[in-house]
Amino acid sequence: MDSIRVFAPATVANVACGFDIFGFAVDNPGDEIVLTTSDEPGVRIVDITGDGGRLPREAARNTAGIAIQTYLHHINRNDVGLDIVLHKKMPLGSGLGSSAASSVAGVFAINELLGRPLPVIKLLPFAMEGERIACGSAHADNVGPSLLGGFVVVRSYSPLDVIKIETPATLFCTLVHPDIEVNTKDARFILKNEVSLKNTIIQMGNVAGLIAGLMTPDYSLISRSLVDVIIEPVRAILIPEFNEAKQAALDNGALGCSISGSGPSMFALSRDAQTAEKIGAAMQQAFLSVGITSEAYVSEINRQGPKVMPN
Repeated sequence: MDSIRVFAPATVANVACGFDIFGFAVDNPGDEIVLTTSDEPGVRIVDITGDGGRLPREAARNTAGIAIQTYLHHINRNDVGLDIVLHKKMPLGSGLGSSAASSVAGVFAINELLGRPLPVIKLLPFAMEGERIACGSAHADNVGPSLLGGFVVVRSYSPLDVIKIETPATLFCTLVHPDIEVNTKDARFILKNEVSLKNTIIQMGNVAGLIAGLMTPDYSLISRSLVDVIIEPVRAILIPEFNEAKQAALDNGALGCSISGSGPSMFALSRDAQTAEKIGAAMQQAFLSVGITSEAYVSEINRQGPKVMPN
């Protein structure tokens, strides 16, 4: 095999109460990467589509490129020559794990192309290097679910401990991306360094409740637990019409609704596709009422993670 095309899914990080420790993958949207072997050693990005020329073409400064380079160095295969074509199929800076999808697609693709020398779980640190390039922090709440699929808990970084948990068979996600931009570094900068004991206790209860609700499954418990009393109240001010869009989701049957990652995208969970579509339309209308256009995506939880596509 001298060429491979791989899709890696978008992700929702934080999932309301689980700041920096929860994330899940969705079927739509996602990124695609095409790797082709070359006789000339080294990793080269030959084209990127869908980014409007915003992403770096130098491999060492690109999330997919650095993930692949780090992987090749680890397995002592710096002799490998690769040409990369990256297809960005989601908005940049959207809170949908765009940089994570690219790095996961890249490292999964090279591992497949070389005959799977490493198990999938061992690819996580290389994908995290892509996140370090993108935002300065090698966090796993996006790359974890994008790589492993499903709902992921990042229990610890020292040592790295990532757990995939079971989710209900019928759980749908609505994603709405308003056409505004929220800088990830800005969204982190405005957060407080300390929180009250009262809010910590509430948040811990919701974290435990959400995990129990997903694994039981208990939709009522999931709904009661999708509450963030620490991060959402601060970051909501960065998203115009946030409260109205959230209320529209809840009024139309959402189990819960919050910010996806650092925003500006919002997510809502529901029990069936019809409700999920209805929620998306209502949230889009809320944004449109103040002149903000948006994109909406509806899908089940992606349980597979990345997959090889026909070339």
